[in-house]
Amino acid sequence: MRLYDLCLARNWEHDSDFARILDSACAARGLTLLDISALNLAESLSLLSRREAGFRSLLDRASESDSSYLPLVNIACSLGARRINPRELADRAYDKAALHHAFLNDGIPTPKTLILSSYLGQPELPSLDLQFLGEVFTVKPALGGGGDGVVMEISTLEQIQSARLQFPEQQYLLQQHVTPIIVDGLPAWFRVIYCLEEIFITFWDTTTHVYTPLRAEAETRLGLAALRDVTRRIARLCRLDLFSTEIAWTEENRLLVVDYVNDPIDLRLQSSALDGVPDFIIEQIAARIVEEVIKNQGS
Repeated sequence: MRLYDLCLARNWEHDSDFARILDSACAARGLTLLDISALNLAESLSLLSRREAGFRSLLDRASESDSSYLPLVNIACSLGARRINPRELADRAYDKAALHHAFLNDGIPTPKTLILSSYLGQPELPSLDLQFLGEVFTVKPALGGGGDGVVMEISTLEQIQSARLQFPEQQYLLQQHVTPIIVDGLPAWFRVIYCLEEIFITFWDTTTHVYTPLRAEAETRLGLAALRDVTRRIARLCRLDLFSTEIAWTEENRLLVVDYVNDPIDLRLQSSALDGVPDFIIEQIAARIVEEVIKNQGS
C-alpha cells in the first residue's frame, strides 16, 4: 500500500492554487500529498477502498457540499488518520443559531440578535421587538455561507418574511446592524483566520471583500490584542483547526463577533483574485498544516 502523508479533498476549482502551494510545502519537508479533486475522486476512492493507497492525515474541503466525498471521511476514520476540521465538528459549527447560543453561554460578544423558527415550522411571525435591534438590521439564514440568503439593512416585518422564504426550512437570525469605526483610513471590520493556533488578522472590506493585513505595529498601537483572545475562545468552543471569523470594532468601542465561524474558508490567492487572501497568509497556512502533519506522525 502506498501511504501518503496528507490527503487534500477539494471540489472547488479555485482551490488549485492552494493545492499547488500545499504540495510544495509538503515536498519541502519530504512529505507526500494525495490531491483528490473531482477529476480523480472515483479513481482515488477505488484505490483507497482496496487498500492500495492510504493517508496519515486528511484536510477535507469538499464533503460539506458534495456527499460523493463522504467515503473519504469513513476511510480516514478506518485508517486512524488525523482529520483537520473533522466532519462532525464542522457540521456542528455550520449552524449559526446553535453557535449564537454557545457564544452567549461562553460570554463571547455578539451583536444583539433574535432567532426565528423556520418559515415551514412557523409561517406566521411571532410578536417581535424590532426596536431591540435598532433602526435597521441584518437577516441571515442559520445555515450556509458565502453571503447566501443574507439581507442587510432591513427594517420591516414584510422584509423579514421575504427573506425567510429564500430558505423556508431554515431558522433565521435577525442581527443588529453593526457600524465599525474607521482605523488608519479603513473600516475596523476584521476577518481573522485561525489555523492550528496561528492567527492571521486582516481588515476586510464588506463591500469589496478586499483583505488588508493588520500590521503588527498597528495591532500594538491600537491595542487590538483582544482580537486574538476572542479568536482563541472561538477556537476552543468550535474545536476546528482551520476557520475564519469576522469581528467588528464598533463606535461604542466594543469588539463584536459578527460572523461566527466560516468553514471551509476561501483560500484563493490575492495575486489571482482581487478579493482573495493575501498570498503570504496562504503560504503560512500551508506551512502550518505541514507542521501539524509532521507533529502527528511523531506522536
